[in-house]
Amino acid sequence: MKIYTRKGDDGTTSLSGGRRVNKHELRVEAYGTVDELICWVGLLRGAKECDSQMETLMSVQSELMMCAAALAHDRTNPASKAVLPHDDCTRLLEAEIDTMENTLPKLQSFILPGGSPAVSHCHITRCVCRRAERAVLRLKAQEVVPEIVVKYLNRLSDYLFVLGRFVGLRSGNEEVKWTL
Repeated sequence: MKIYTRKGDDGTTSLSGGRRVNKHELRVEAYGTVDELICWVGLLRGAKECDSQMETLMSVQSELMMCAAALAHDRTNPASKAVLPHDDCTRLLEAEIDTMENTLPKLQSFILPGGSPAVSHCHITRCVCRRAERAVLRLKAQEVVPEIVVKYLNRLSDYLFVLGRFVGLRSGNEEVKWTL
């Protein structure tokens, strides 16, 4: 099978099930941004500073693949199979957040992201997650989007914020408080 089909040369792409849509449609923007997020999580998975979160990050990528599939699902085609993230996907993130927060100092103010490449990558990934969430919410304003996708992206951005703090603490980076 060839990777290129030339079918998209006209500015369209296929939803699951085969229906062609414009590449600039909200749906494509939403699942494309989730795809970008999957790649950023893969970058985190490769960072030695995130090694204790390897299993969780692999799970996150898998759940995000299901989110993208849910967004690419053509509900008008009965042959298109709906794929959804697992019902308990947010509970795993919440458990990881709670575990990491137990080791972190209490947050008293806003912090400036950064301090090391790994910490910065966590925060960039969080920002991409928020962008994906906004794209999904724009889509949801026009058509049905599974609630679990919105909920998962919201919880994932919380996880990525805490992961950035956790990685920073483990690697000895001091958090810089934002002050006016």
